[in-house]
Amino acid sequence: MKLFQYYDEEQQVHIGAVIKDAYVALPKAVTMTDLLGKSSEDLEKMVAAWECVPLEETEIRFAPVVTDPEKIICIGLNYNEHIDETGLGKNDKPGFPPVFCKYGNSLLGHKQELHLPKKAKQFDYEAELVIVMGDTCKEVTPEDAPRYIAGFAAGNDFSARDMQFASSQWTLGKACDGFAPVGPFFVPRDEVNPDKLDISCKVNGEYVQRSNTSKMIFSCAEIVSYLSDFIRLKKGDLIFTGTPSGVILGKEKSQQVWLKAGDVVTVEIEGLGTLENKLV
Repeated sequence: MKLFQYYDEEQQVHIGAVIKDAYVALPKAVTMTDLLGKSSEDLEKMVAAWECVPLEETEIRFAPVVTDPEKIICIGLNYNEHIDETGLGKNDKPGFPPVFCKYGNSLLGHKQELHLPKKAKQFDYEAELVIVMGDTCKEVTPEDAPRYIAGFAAGNDFSARDMQFASSQWTLGKACDGFAPVGPFFVPRDEVNPDKLDISCKVNGEYVQRSNTSKMIFSCAEIVSYLSDFIRLKKGDLIFTGTPSGVILGKEKSQQVWLKAGDVVTVEIEGLGTLENKLV
């Protein structure tokens, strides 16, 4: 079962589902919050009981998989090869990954255009697995953490590196408008093994990142447990889990060709679909 959100002609957000490769609109009274945390079996029963309207895939204007999360939390430096290529984090205290935040303004849907801020120059991609929380939790163990996860989506932790490192705080380079594309699909946790998913990124059709989530330093369960020790996580919260190697920042300065208007960035994660955004 794959779920998605889409905009109607009045820019209102509605829920859709993919059933045997067919796209359908769920009843307009149904919200993503109603569905998060349900098992695939329960979702299939609910959808089967509703009168669903067919949708043409080519006409769908995708919204982010969640449009009103209380929190968008990001984990940095969660792949050793990414640490090696950038040189970042080598002096950090072990067991304490960098944590930063994005905000609702950063959310962007599949196929939506990403408008580059005029006063930044060094734009970079970061393909990431995104956790979608399904229930409130606080101080949970890694063993218990998975039951609070609703499911997963593909994301792009888009960055303006010149603004990210203009000071010791990363926020301005990470939380610009549209800097958190996520989608197109939400997939329930019982259909995905988050610890073993192929993950990749392309720029204009050429691979720039290829890896597997098995290389993450901190697993999804460990990330949720760690964050919940300090922050009460809630249904609908999004957690970006870090990017593998291959980012522009990790290249030699002479080889750093930053993203620009007209480029198309595509993130693909096994079982979760393909997330594409054009830069303008």
